[in-house]
Amino acid sequence: MKNYSTNISDNQWQFIKKTLNLNDRKRKYGLRTIWNAIMYLVKTGCQWRMLPNDFPKWELVYYYYSK
Repeated sequence: MKNYSTNISDNQWQFIKKTLNLNDRKRKYGLRTIWNAIMYLVKTGCQWRMLPNDFPKWELVYYYYSK
């Protein structure tokens, strides 16, 4: 995956993971990747359908965003 300026650091991810009490069930895309996609959308203001191909499909990212 391309390194975007909106990607979170390892320390930030550990804090988020601990705070949200995320389980480690197997997923096709990691929650960190989805989190980075949401951060990209929020910070850049890009349209959902214009999400770069480096991220999961916009529908999946939107599913997690709307939770």
